[in-house]
Amino acid sequence: MTLDEIIKSAHGEKEVDLLLTNVRIINVFSGEIVVDNIAIAGGYIVGFGSYSAKRTVNMEKRFVSPGFIDAHFHIESSMTCITEFARAIIPFGTTTIFADPHEIANVLGADGINYMLQSSKNQPMNIYFTLRSCG
Repeated sequence: MTLDEIIKSAHGEKEVDLLLTNVRIINVFSGEIVVDNIAIAGGYIVGFGSYSAKRTVNMEKRFVSPGFIDAHFHIESSMTCITEFARAIIPFGTTTIFADPHEIANVLGADGINYMLQSSKNQPMNIYFTLRSCG
């Protein structure tokens, strides 16, 4: 789906792929919980409210919240590989982490950092690495 198609879906000019109705949306900025619909096109949330959709799912007032971000984490301290780490935390809502690889870097140097970078590819979450904080 092109950006133009996503924009047309957001404007209601093109049918969205999925409309989640009757959703309790957690607004982490205001602290409010609002009941509304969520329109999804091309894998992106394109709007809230009434939309024409290919598929509609009644969420029966289930809660929806944005993914959580862990701003400082040492994956190697979990004593698991990145794939198992992701499998363990995603069900609890964490979708993004900023990993500090200083422990593996202290033991394996650049090879350890390269291993972490390669292992983080194609994971079902966003993994960003910070530079080592110590030498």
